[in-house]
Amino acid sequence: MNKHLLSINDLSAEEAIEILNTASELAKISDGPMKKLPTLRGRTVVNLFFEDSTRTRISFESAAKRLSADVINFSAKGSSVSKGESLKDTAQTLQAMGADAVVIRHGASGAAQRLADSGWISASVINAGDGTHEHPTQALLDAYTIRSKFPEFNRSFKGLRVAIVGDILHSRVARSNVLLLTKLGATVTLVAPPTLIPVGVVDWNVKVSYDLDSTLKDIDVLMMLRVQSERMANSFFPSEREYSRGYGLDITRLSALNPNAIVMHPGPMNRGLEISAESADSHKSVVLAQVSNGVLVRMAVLYQLLGGAALTGEVSV
Repeated sequence: MNKHLLSINDLSAEEAIEILNTASELAKISDGPMKKLPTLRGRTVVNLFFEDSTRTRISFESAAKRLSADVINFSAKGSSVSKGESLKDTAQTLQAMGADAVVIRHGASGAAQRLADSGWISASVINAGDGTHEHPTQALLDAYTIRSKFPEFNRSFKGLRVAIVGDILHSRVARSNVLLLTKLGATVTLVAPPTLIPVGVVDWNVKVSYDLDSTLKDIDVLMMLRVQSERMANSFFPSEREYSRGYGLDITRLSALNPNAIVMHPGPMNRGLEISAESADSHKSVVLAQVSNGVLVRMAVLYQLLGGAALTGEVSV
């Protein structure tokens, strides 16, 4: 595995499967009497978040602590960044503190790549979401969740049918999921209004549909995306009510899914907009599993990047 995880393109299909397998092994250990491993004792992981986050930041913090790493949470709000400190100065400060890994979330696409390529810091860099570009660990935890529900796709997703629905244009989650799921062999259909389909989507190796209802009966996984109003400077649809009517998951559409199909959402959810409360809380929803699986997958990523020992055999403390 590379020193950094900036994009799904940094991983081969085999390396992605290895991360998922490592997460599975970590799950077995975590279910045992010892919840915390000594693997990264003495290492320092910094969560460097320039954008608000709850799930991702806490997930990375929990993952690092379960591996016995020291964790520093750095938020732009209330820090020197709010006083005008540059990314370079912040990075050099973290370097002086001895950071071994930096988990960065930033509003600018390419910020994680800039940090990794800058030479300002020697730590491994993990992209926790950069603008509308990518969110690779979200795609990995989604793949892990899918695999746990469909064990027949343990080594390959060939034959798996996935629909990603909603605000594709602004979604880094959609981009990373398309890259990973197609890399693993899945068939992916993007469903959205024409205004929320990115230019150049013909190069994404996916199908595109503007009709959610005609797509539902032929899929195994329905991945709903949050409508990212904060990234929208223009009117991409007439009204929230109109959007929900055409592309929201309600109880009627939920009942049209295959009996074994699952519903996913990266969170946070706009209940009543892209997904109804009944759908979010239904037996088909794996939203909470995604959250818990996120810790395991991020443990696996840290484990791989920072050179963890073999998982087999007795673990000493």
